[in-house]
Amino acid sequence: MARRLNSVSGFLLLAILWEVAPRLGLADRQFFPPLSRLLVELFSLAATQEFWGYLLSTARTWAIGLVVATAAGVIAGLAIGLVPGARTYTHSTIEFLRPIPSVALIPGVILIFGSRYQSGVVLITYAAFWQVLLQMLYGLNDIDAVARDTARSFRFSRTGFIVHVAWPTLLPFLFTGIRLAASIALVLAVTAEMVIGTYGIGRGIVVAQTSNAIPTMYALVIVTGLMGVGINVAARGIEQRLLRWHPSVRNTAAI
Repeated sequence: MARRLNSVSGFLLLAILWEVAPRLGLADRQFFPPLSRLLVELFSLAATQEFWGYLLSTARTWAIGLVVATAAGVIAGLAIGLVPGARTYTHSTIEFLRPIPSVALIPGVILIFGSRYQSGVVLITYAAFWQVLLQMLYGLNDIDAVARDTARSFRFSRTGFIVHVAWPTLLPFLFTGIRLAASIALVLAVTAEMVIGTYGIGRGIVVAQTSNAIPTMYALVIVTGLMGVGINVAARGIEQRLLRWHPSVRNTAAI
């Protein structure tokens, strides 16, 4: 219980400051309302159909982009990491493409997909793909040399090596990549909605800001934060459940 309280103490302090600062005149209440005012606005929004439309649209874009990025990252990681010479030939290409920010692709994405949700999916896929791919490559590098030699001595097939040797080592790295990719995917989903104008929470934030509905704007910002926390907690819970047999997860749970 003490550990859980310590983990949320920073959040509670932020909430108190957010509530007190506008009431003490440290911030303009017109542009920075107290947290209680925003929570009331959030509950009011939750009773509207438009709010749930925003939420479901953002969740759809996030989920599709993350699934596509994860599948592509796993396939590309196995191909590059297990095919002899592939890593050498693809290293320069990866290092060239990986630093390009997804927002730089927005003009081209708009020309191809317009303001449809597919634009956000493309941006998410591009940004999240690298997180999964790099973690896959790190995991393949971490495979024990003795296990490699043993599999080679017993003449494991490529499929047998992946299933029985590589995959148990890769899984913790893969889940780390998915957790990182999930957070980035949410950021890109909201960014695409704000910049491109696709339907979702990001668009709702921009509409509220331009119409001077400041409490609504902050309430939607809080929703995105809660979505991020929920995604991270869910990802960690799934990881601990599926990898409870792995030493890294057992050691973390024992601390």
